[in-house]
Amino acid sequence: MPALIKYFSFLSVGCILWGCTFVNQSQDTGSTANQTNAPTAYADIIPPQPENMIKTTKGANELDLETPLRCYVNWETQEMISTIPYNVNAFRLTRNGRNDPLPKFEVNGYSFGTMPAQTAFKKLLKEANIKVSAKNGPYTSISAENLRGDLSGVMSMLANAGEVYYSYNADRKQITLDRKANFSLFVPRSRMIMLGLLDVLRGAGITDMTVDWQDYSITLNADYELVNKIQNLIKYFTDNPVLITFDVSVMRLYPYNGQDVKWQELLKNFEFGTIKTTKTGVIGRVLTSSNELNMEHLQQFLSQQAKVEVVSQGKFVTPEQWFSRFDVGKCGQRNAAEADLSILARTSLEKEDNRIFAEITLETTGGEVTKFNMRSRLGENFVIFGIPNRIFSDGKAHSETVVFMVPRIIRTMKTLKPIKNNL
Repeated sequence: MPALIKYFSFLSVGCILWGCTFVNQSQDTGSTANQTNAPTAYADIIPPQPENMIKTTKGANELDLETPLRCYVNWETQEMISTIPYNVNAFRLTRNGRNDPLPKFEVNGYSFGTMPAQTAFKKLLKEANIKVSAKNGPYTSISAENLRGDLSGVMSMLANAGEVYYSYNADRKQITLDRKANFSLFVPRSRMIMLGLLDVLRGAGITDMTVDWQDYSITLNADYELVNKIQNLIKYFTDNPVLITFDVSVMRLYPYNGQDVKWQELLKNFEFGTIKTTKTGVIGRVLTSSNELNMEHLQQFLSQQAKVEVVSQGKFVTPEQWFSRFDVGKCGQRNAAEADLSILARTSLEKEDNRIFAEITLETTGGEVTKFNMRSRLGENFVIFGIPNRIFSDGKAHSETVVFMVPRIIRTMKTLKPIKNNL
């Protein structure tokens, strides 16, 4: 039977509402709203653009407010361990946009079999004469039994079950459904924490964000999965987490003699023990070294055999056990062959002896290039080498790409006091 909707004029029904069952829960009230099938796979389809299409100018697209913070590395003076305070109360996730209060109606015994979420909303709101507009479908199918309570509470249960967001326009008497909503994430006034959050979001594949460096906020569209990830990230910062930051340089090598760079010569140029470990990936290799093999000495060694071009250099931040991403093109020439390259990292710290375990992945929009697991001590560097440039459409024989990485530790210290300086 259709829902019986009456004007709601007393507050006690709110107690009935919270007795209703939410997704994947079971209570004794007999009210249930459940997702009845596996989550639907969604894809945002971008139509192909004609080559002669008028686009934003290249110079305008290159404006990036992160550049002064992200794309400068002082290779001569590197602080291996640092501490930054942050105001833990500054974290806040706020939904944006118009969402008027719903009319004060009561829902009595709303039940329905398996149907798409938007159909369930339409059936519920039909007697209230509220229109439903569904964007970016299809939606997950849900079912419910004996839902009771305030209309807004029942709407929230349906939305949670279907993993959709709704907004109400009182002037039009219209509900709009969408798989995503617009949110602003406010963070402490710390540049390194802000960079870390941006790098984690990019590690999750989120690139369409607006960053406000005045009020330290990140505005983006998010679905239920991403909102849950952001909320877990906020929880992570409630316990003085450790951040691992990487200083990175990406270099392109063109050997003088038309042959491969002879990396074995490292052992003749540096004392035994400078190179700590080596490991082979699907493509390329990685070594860990003492700081004797630093940026200056590495470039001196390579310049004996090849022309060295610095493609990009910068830094990115990885909260422990979270994937973060550094886009090479953000700190280099956007038209470089390697501009499509990204470095993904997930790290953990063995606090007893400051050993760092890192999973490093190189990927392009075409997919994963190579991947390494490394364990090193604080003060040791990573060198990824032997990556053929033809992977990046640079077809010169024997040329290769080298990635030099220096991990550093940032310890955080939460406080309830406002932070005046942007540390």
